[in-house]
Amino acid sequence: MNFKTGDKVVVIAGKDKGKEGKIIKTLKDENRVVVEGVNIVKKTVKPNGQNPGSITEVEAPIHASNVMIVDPKTKKRTRIGHTTDKKGKKIRITKKSNENIN
Repeated sequence: MNFKTGDKVVVIAGKDKGKEGKIIKTLKDENRVVVEGVNIVKKTVKPNGQNPGSITEVEAPIHASNVMIVDPKTKKRTRIGHTTDKKGKKIRITKKSNENIN
């Protein structure tokens, strides 16, 4: 998976198509990401000694293939490529503007 926590992405498929947000969490084993403000679901919280219980809204994970990174230069969605810098370290770049993402 090419995404990291904190990347700005746009949803390209599903009920929240077109929405943008930052990645809160990546689930590498399941190839899913949690994006803030996207794929909101209602979750019930059972009552216990301190709180009476309630229905809360939380972000659910979506598949990584349904999001694309936002190019920092052009502000449009783009694919991610990999290259090496002068020191030989592997870095992520955007395909549209060749801009460094890291």
